[in-house]
Amino acid sequence: MEKTSTDAFPSIIYSSEKQETVCIFGTGDFGRSLAFKMLQCNYSIVFGSRNPQKSSLLPHGAEIFSYSEAAQKSDIIIIAVHREHYDFLKELTEVLKGKILVDISNNLKINQYPESNAEYLAHLVPGAHIVKAFNTISAWALQSGTLDANRQVFVCGNDSHAKQRVMDIVRTLGLTPLDQGSLMAAKEIENYPLQLFPMWKFPFYLSAILCVFFFFYCVIRDIIYPYVNSKKDITFRLAISIPNRIFPIAALTLLALVYLPGVIAAILQLYRGTKYRRFPDWLDHWMLCRKQLGLVALGFAFLHVLYTLVIPIRYYVRWTLKNRTITQATAKTQDLFSTSTAWLSDSYVALGILGFFLFVLLGITSLPSVSNMVNWREFRFVQSKLGYLTLILCTAHTLVYGGKRFLSPASLIWYLPSAYVIALIIPCTVLVIKFILILPCIDKTLTRIRQGWERNSKPTSDGQYLKQSSIHLDSQL
Repeated sequence: MEKTSTDAFPSIIYSSEKQETVCIFGTGDFGRSLAFKMLQCNYSIVFGSRNPQKSSLLPHGAEIFSYSEAAQKSDIIIIAVHREHYDFLKELTEVLKGKILVDISNNLKINQYPESNAEYLAHLVPGAHIVKAFNTISAWALQSGTLDANRQVFVCGNDSHAKQRVMDIVRTLGLTPLDQGSLMAAKEIENYPLQLFPMWKFPFYLSAILCVFFFFYCVIRDIIYPYVNSKKDITFRLAISIPNRIFPIAALTLLALVYLPGVIAAILQLYRGTKYRRFPDWLDHWMLCRKQLGLVALGFAFLHVLYTLVIPIRYYVRWTLKNRTITQATAKTQDLFSTSTAWLSDSYVALGILGFFLFVLLGITSLPSVSNMVNWREFRFVQSKLGYLTLILCTAHTLVYGGKRFLSPASLIWYLPSAYVIALIIPCTVLVIKFILILPCIDKTLTRIRQGWERNSKPTSDGQYLKQSSIHLDSQL
């Protein structure tokens, strides 16, 4: 981040009460930004630097001293230097004894060192109380007043009193502290800023695999076959037609994969007769990625809508309509109106519009700003009930699109069915199994299991149930 002058910072005062003095070791971008934010909240700030005379661009109102002098002026010291420069703290062991040291450092790579930076700091200064905090907040977020950035600050430490004092500072700055427990959590907290879309990797990889598979599948059927069979060059379809086949297929498949893990989990609970056993790790991870899968599916649905809207302005479509019109006019012929075809066409479009509308509604309600405004029952109704309705409408949209050609032998090319037929396998499987699961005889048992009943439990004299094995509660359904 580029260095900025203090005039660029917002000048909003958040508190009229005089706060305590806080010491900051380090005069880099983050140290200066944090100091300015704290000055706005009426904290007194002293900087510790190895070269106090050469430091510049400090916020107005802050003082600067050597490390030893600055440490004596406050019992809360924020260490705003990199881990490789921690060695100077060894010389200040006596001065820092009993003080609260706030480690805000990050690494360049995930798990770069055997121990976290905070644990390493605790080893260097054994007499101090180490607290990990502020490492997930950027200097830019502090400069912009945190209005356009993440407000969450993860905090951990072994001393509860020291941790509470740091969390009080976090709240005063207008941020939200999240207590992560002891200093053992520091390594995980330090890895947070280095993770690049951790919950999005599986959806992105899966989407890429689906797109690549169906791209080559459609190219074989729609591009290579006509060329081999009749020497027709229709490679221009690679620009619009082929993508407009892939996007709806990917959207429908991913939407079905959002609800498939819930169905699998229900089957596992019925098979085991209990909810008190963990799901397999792959299923756990799959269920945690459902929101991301749904949003990626919504993105493909949007692309399908946009590509469909440009169909009438394509040169190939305009040429085909013009040529057909001229041919019919010359031959004095016309196509007979088919009521059944009209019904199929209108139904196909109507189902697509309704399905897309509910799809967008699901995407909106998954946003934190919206989901935080509804209670759990409302959120579950939208994501579960309306979600399955969306899947039904989108599946019906695809089925009606196939119409009379759906299982026609004439639609097979090199014994390969149309791509949309393959795309219907997972959605139809999910809907069929879900229909079976909501049958009263099965749903009643599943509901009892989710309410705590176990098939192999034995009632005690108090009417309670004894668990038959070592179990763990998992409540992700």
